[in-house]
This record gives sequence, C-alpha cells and structure tokens, in this order.
Amino acid sequence: MRTTQIHKLKDVNRFCKQLLNWAQQFDDVVWLDSNANRNRDEQKYSSYDAILAVDAFTSIKTDYHQCFEKLKEHQTYTKDWIFGYLGYDLKNDTEELKSENFDGLGFSDLWFFQPKKVFLIQDDHVEIQYLNFVSDEINDDLFDIKQANETARGKTFSEIKIKLRIHKDAYFEKVNAILEHIYRGDIYEANFCQEFYAENTRINPLETYRKLNQISKPPFASFIKLDDKFIIGASPERFIKKEETTIISQPIKGTAKRSDIAEDDLQLKTDLVNDEKERSENIMIVDLVRNDLSKTALKGSVNVEELCKIYTFDQVHQMISTVTSKVDEKTHPVDIIKSTFPMGSMTGAPKISAMNIIEDLEETKRGVYSGGVGYFSPSGNFDFNVVIRSILYNASKRYVSYSVGGAITAKSDPLKEYEECLVKAKAMREVLEN
Repeated sequence: MRTTQIHKLKDVNRFCKQLLNWAQQFDDVVWLDSNANRNRDEQKYSSYDAILAVDAFTSIKTDYHQCFEKLKEHQTYTKDWIFGYLGYDLKNDTEELKSENFDGLGFSDLWFFQPKKVFLIQDDHVEIQYLNFVSDEINDDLFDIKQANETARGKTFSEIKIKLRIHKDAYFEKVNAILEHIYRGDIYEANFCQEFYAENTRINPLETYRKLNQISKPPFASFIKLDDKFIIGASPERFIKKEETTIISQPIKGTAKRSDIAEDDLQLKTDLVNDEKERSENIMIVDLVRNDLSKTALKGSVNVEELCKIYTFDQVHQMISTVTSKVDEKTHPVDIIKSTFPMGSMTGAPKISAMNIIEDLEETKRGVYSGGVGYFSPSGNFDFNVVIRSILYNASKRYVSYSVGGAITAKSDPLKEYEECLVKAKAMREVLEN
C-alpha cells in the first residue's frame, strides 16, 4: 500500500529540474517526460506530463527466456507501479528467432523495478506516492528536493569520436540485399538499422539527457538509470498504451527534415504529406499493427483513428498513425504487450520474415534500441514508448551507442535512406560531439 500526498507547484519546470537532480542519488531511476508545454496538442492520450520513479523495492532483470511469463508473474504479484524497459530481443521468446550480432552495451533483455517513491506530475500539481514503510520520508525528501543543486557543469565528456558500425558503401550493399528480398516477394518492407558508437568514453548522463531534450523536446523523453547503465531517450513514438479497456498504438513511418525558413519548412511538410513512398510505408505498418492488436481485441473493435497525420517536432516532421482497440477487462496486460511486441514500425512486414532478414544484415544486436520504455500502473494500465532517437551508455564499459534506422520498401533509394538516417542521428551526434 502507498501513502499519497498532492501538492500544488509554483514553478513546474524548476521543480522538475530539482527533482531529477535529487534522483541521482539512487541506483534505480526512471524519468518520463512528455514535454507537455511543447507537445500539448499531440498528447491527447497521455495520462501525465511527467513521472519520476526511484529506489527499487522489488525488481526483475532477465534475458529473453520465458521473459513475458516472468514479467507477468512480477506484475501480478506486485499489483503496484513497476517501471523499466523491454529489449527488442524479447522477440526470441515468442518466435523461433535469434540475436547473435555484436553487443557492446551488455544490457539485460528486460528490466523492471517496483519503486519505493513515485512522483506524478500533471499541469501544476504533483502527486507523491510512497510505499507505506518509507512514507515518513516524504517531508524530508521534499525539503531535499528544494535544495537539490544542479549537477556540476563544465567538461561533460571525455573527447569523443563517433564511429560507424556500417560504412556508407556497406550500407548500400545491405539495402540492395533487402530490395532483392522485396522483389522476390519475401517481404514488403524491412526496418534496417545501423549503430553509431564510441569506446573508452565517459559522459555525464544527466547533462547529456538535458542537452538532448533541449534540442528535441519529444513527447516521450526518458532518462533511465539502472545501476551503471543509462537510457537517454528523445523518442517521438508511442509503442502501446492501455487505458482501462482501450489500447492505443501510434506507429511512425515517414520523416522529413525541418528548415529554419518558414516557407521552406512548410514545403517540406507538404512534400511529406504527398510522398507516395512514405505513405505506403506508413499504411503497411498500420495494417501490421491492426493485425497485432486484433489478437487480443474484442471483435470489430480495431479502429484507425488517424492515418498518416503529420506531427511537427523540433528536429523533424513525422508521419504518424493512431490505431486503437478494445479488450476484455480480464485480459492480462502483459499478454497484450506480448502479442504486439516488438513494434511493427521497427521490424517490417511480414513481421517474422523481416526480423530474420534484418538479423542477418545488421551488424549489431539491437538490445534496448527499438524496444520500449515505460510503466505498468497498479490498476494494470500501461504506457510504453519506442526506444528510438536514444543514447545508450554503459558506464562500466565506457561504451556509448545510438542507432538509427529506416523502412526499406520497393521504392527505396539507398542514398536517400542513408541521408534520412543521418537526419535522425543529427541531434544525438550534436549532443555527444559538441
């Protein structure tokens, strides 16, 4: 059971900054931020503006073997808030798939914890929920939060040089190999990803998060600290959300760069609206998501609420669709995630064939990248993003990594796909190298 307090905030931004500074003393930290002041129109499905969870009481950390059953047991047993991530390689638990590529990061496939302390921020209020046995710490913690100084600035990084796991010519060869699969009819679309990385590098994770968030201001930002491992996320994409008996998924397919010149920026947006290739990519994934949701949906309840709608973010324009369904209230929340995992926008279609092909052609194990970060609530609701536009850091290994990908279809031009990857990687590279 939890003790709850609600407080009105005079300065929400200041409180959030102090709250995140204060959280750094803990080994287990999940911060989720919708950047609501910038994304209010795009956040009609969000339950909170921001959430902080810290200090594990119970936890689960495992590889993909029987991972969903283990998560189901943990979620059912706690019947409480649990926060964490689902790695892409959990796919191997549900299908005859493998993940044998190089892994420089060493993250577990799945990691969740039940926090002792939760802060739920909405508009100008914070709801504080502490497990009862630590509830006497609330007032002292609030005092400490108000006193929490900003983390030391100065030189945030060791000198960092980003390397490419797949160089340009090899990228072209691999995209052409995917096109051959498409022409043969093996698949319609594949999301092909590449890693950018740096070794023997130290970064300040919180400062890196703040810089990345300032550049991107995405609706699904995240700062995750789990012992020596960090997820520094600027995701624009929701994987899946459960709100009572309603399920919402919002796949992204279709990207255009921004321009500082208003007229040019409007033209880039208009071009994306009318781009036949980008629309076909998006529609293919919408069909895949509809099929995934139908596995747990009540008959006739799967509905496309938005098709190929353009959303504008600080770095890019994105084409996003919204697909919803209804489920029986007795359906276990983990079963809903299991039946849809991983997000179709990060695989391709048909899903299993695409995952086999990209496993053979990609050079790196995806790990947390293209999985999901989020939470389960005590009532069994959940909300998860797609881990894209995110920097992953293993402090013990001094290894920093970010990956980007793009959907390859019959109409893909390898050079344009490569250039789109560089657009998606721009903010992360700028944060790390500058």
